[in-house]
Amino acid sequence: MDEHAVDAKPEDERSAYEKAADDEEVDPRCIPQTLDETPPIGDEIEYPDYPEEDHDVWRTLVQRQMEQLPGRACEAYLKGQDVLKIEADKVPSLANLSRRLNDATGWKVAKVPGLIHEKNFFELLSDRIFPSTNYVRGRDEIDYTPAPDCFHDMFGHMPMLTQPDFADFYQLFGQAALNAEGADRPRLERFHWFTVEFGLIRENGENRIFGAGIVSSNDEVTHALSDEVTVHPFDPAHITEKDYDVWHLQEELFLLESFEQLVDGFRDWATSRNLLA
Repeated sequence: MDEHAVDAKPEDERSAYEKAADDEEVDPRCIPQTLDETPPIGDEIEYPDYPEEDHDVWRTLVQRQMEQLPGRACEAYLKGQDVLKIEADKVPSLANLSRRLNDATGWKVAKVPGLIHEKNFFELLSDRIFPSTNYVRGRDEIDYTPAPDCFHDMFGHMPMLTQPDFADFYQLFGQAALNAEGADRPRLERFHWFTVEFGLIRENGENRIFGAGIVSSNDEVTHALSDEVTVHPFDPAHITEKDYDVWHLQEELFLLESFEQLVDGFRDWATSRNLLA
């Protein structure tokens, strides 16, 4: 969600990734790419000839997460897993997942080469298209990879897009982000981080996880619900001013009471900033 080429900006207009890019040792996979043409979408996406090692890594990742998610992941996420029928024994087909998403909420999937420029990202979201990679992390990064891979995209993000309230919110987010300028751009990135990537929700009197960065991380699943994390009530004004560290386990998170609260809260905040009509 960041600039492919970073121009000189005031500090309060720089995103967390832009600040992290000041480090000369930043992973080049974490530098966003600009899409020069429309990526393949839905049935246009070809299934790669994955080596068996990729399927082995995928199986390990799915097994580890599914052992931890019951009792920790929210019902909407687990229902999304059922809707998508994500295979546990091999890397899924993006085209198949796109069809199931389209049937559920009218979303489709586009295959992208990696982290993409924020404008490309927002344009796709505003059209109900989710950008996904189709490559699998290496075994040497099985516990953590700083760059996006298809496990994070498919297993982490896509299940929530089968749920109507969240699916509508994410399109709304893309539409608002296209109108953002100046300091509102990193504000939106913070909102994305603390909801889409690291969101919690109250369910049946218990805190549950739904953010893609949590459900797809072996360490964050247990850490996010531990006493080591300070949990704040959902408040867009607080979230959009809260800085975070992209490279470490999260120390502070925000808790939704419902996904309707997410939709209504974001719409009200974005409207107050003239990002939505």
